[in-house]
Amino acid sequence: MLSEHSAPLVAAFAGLGGQRVWSLMISLFGDLAQGNGDAIDGPVLSTIMAALDVRPEASRVALHRLRNDGWLQSRKVGRISQHSLTAQGRAESAAASPRIYAAPPDLSEPWQMVMTEENGREIDATLRAEGFIAVMPRVYVGRSESTAPNGSLSLRGVTPPDWLRRAVEPTALEPEYDALLHALSTLQGKLASASHMNALEIAVLRCLIVHNWRRLALKHPALPGGLIRSDWPGYQCHLLVDQLLTRHPRPALRDLAAASAAS
Repeated sequence: MLSEHSAPLVAAFAGLGGQRVWSLMISLFGDLAQGNGDAIDGPVLSTIMAALDVRPEASRVALHRLRNDGWLQSRKVGRISQHSLTAQGRAESAAASPRIYAAPPDLSEPWQMVMTEENGREIDATLRAEGFIAVMPRVYVGRSESTAPNGSLSLRGVTPPDWLRRAVEPTALEPEYDALLHALSTLQGKLASASHMNALEIAVLRCLIVHNWRRLALKHPALPGGLIRSDWPGYQCHLLVDQLLTRHPRPALRDLAAASAAS
């Protein structure tokens, strides 16, 4: 059941897509219980999912799926079930965390343009693995510290034209970034007038922010700061995500248990 304080948080993101319960759980565990030995008690998880407006049967189906997929494991401690990430779940969460929780890039960050002699799948895969972004056949851009393949021509970037800035943006995601920016801005306005939030409400808030940011940010390469438009919705979202997560730090699991018991 939605509480008086969690309802406005959930409502701010209600119009966005990608709110699958199993994916929400991945975001929740990755944010709150990524450490080895971290576990969330069953009653605490149930309280959080209810606050996220998720039905109990949907939570049970999601738990079952994530256990079958090797993401989560459960064990009984007395009469209470405890749920935690598996080694695979921790590894995959840790691999994504640097991108999810990174500070917004410096817009004066140096960048480079790389031109290759040939255009093929192998060299394309090599460059993309280094974080380069293709802007046209045989031409890529990336951070200045990224390693260009042998035999390619690397040029230090200067102030880029607007067409190049736009060429590296994931244009297919622009409507979703616009919607997320609206949701984050609405949320920021609601939180400005909110009273004190307990650990449970902060967990709900962080899950919604991390989940909706994660599902977009991980769909495309990180853009070099020197190529980002300051008014690009993806960058504006990054600024708000960073501000909100910093303002509402991750609650301790023991504090979550106490808040859940009192709810």
